[in-house]
Amino acid sequence: MKHWVKMIRFIGGLCLVTLLGIAYVSYHCHNSLCLAPEHSSLSPRYSVSSGSSSRGSEILSSPASMIKLIGGFASKINIESVAFEEAYDLGFDITSRDVIVFLHIQKTGGTTFGRHLVRDLNLENPCNCPRKRKRCDCFRPNTVNEQWLFSRYSTGWKCGLHADWTELTDCVEGALDEYEGSARKRRYFFITVLRDPIHRYLSEFRHVQRGATWKSARHWCGGQEFTSLPHCYKGSNWTGVELDEFMNCSYNLAHNRQTRMLADLTLAGCYTGYNTTADQLERDRILLQSAKHNLASMAYFGLTEEQATSQYIFERTFHLDFANPFDQANATLSAQAIAELTPVQIERVRQLNSLDNELLEFARQLLDKRFKMLKRRDPHFKRNWLRVIHPHKSERTTETH
Repeated sequence: MKHWVKMIRFIGGLCLVTLLGIAYVSYHCHNSLCLAPEHSSLSPRYSVSSGSSSRGSEILSSPASMIKLIGGFASKINIESVAFEEAYDLGFDITSRDVIVFLHIQKTGGTTFGRHLVRDLNLENPCNCPRKRKRCDCFRPNTVNEQWLFSRYSTGWKCGLHADWTELTDCVEGALDEYEGSARKRRYFFITVLRDPIHRYLSEFRHVQRGATWKSARHWCGGQEFTSLPHCYKGSNWTGVELDEFMNCSYNLAHNRQTRMLADLTLAGCYTGYNTTADQLERDRILLQSAKHNLASMAYFGLTEEQATSQYIFERTFHLDFANPFDQANATLSAQAIAELTPVQIERVRQLNSLDNELLEFARQLLDKRFKMLKRRDPHFKRNWLRVIHPHKSERTTETH
């Protein structure tokens, strides 16, 4: 009898310890992401309508799984996003429920591209851009408040200043519902522009040196706003900062900005412990993998250094043409700025943006693959390409036929 009593007490003790352990883990890791298995697959936080597997095959070098999640934040997004090949196959329906969402990364040429979107597309009902007003009304035909473009120059910064992928996917649906005064499901075509990391980083440095801060950015992630991120400067801005000081701030969000803004930050604990040494290599790996995945999932992206190719891909993907061509900016100023740096400084900039360098290489390969696919499928490639690279010559050729 005593033996059974001891056995019951022992089993009861085990159960009590187990329950206490579950309670402890639940308290300190209050979402399912923290408990993900080591080889859980990296999946997007939004639903994708396309049943095609082509998008997955576009991720040329991205690993298929991740080891673990670092302090993950639960944030389930349920919006319908359209990938590249589906956008090409089905097209963009401006009269229905399709919306282009422009993810504008600082100092990538996004301001110029954003103006192209609202001013230069050949549309039956172009955006209305009143003089002396920064924003345009890009309403669907026969509507008075339904936007087909979600960007700085149409809706404004509805999801925050330079909202990233994490913020946009969490915010865009609700922001448009509020703007239009009714809830509805839409199809979202995410687009962005990337730039050579060294040139982009130095451009941001010079912009900050002149007084820019972007301090009003929301940094929304995992259902909360991270308002207590440390600043690299004291006072209202960082005017006059020298490059070495700019680089030495470990929590400077300019470092690897493109990777961070394209990644799902909830997979790596949002901004908790950002840029600390603990698990930094693992965090970097997760963010880079996620950024590649999300880039390949987008309907379109362009490269600042490949303006003609980027324009052609946009036009053939969306079946929309630009009235004015994209200008390839002269790289002389950037080259001069780099020439003024010491070899040590150049190497330091490269190290600080190592994730962006790898992301750009991935983007170049993916852009080339998309260009070749569209060229192969375009029965009028020579004419369409000539119109992009020599618009005036193309017009004269058309007039003579």
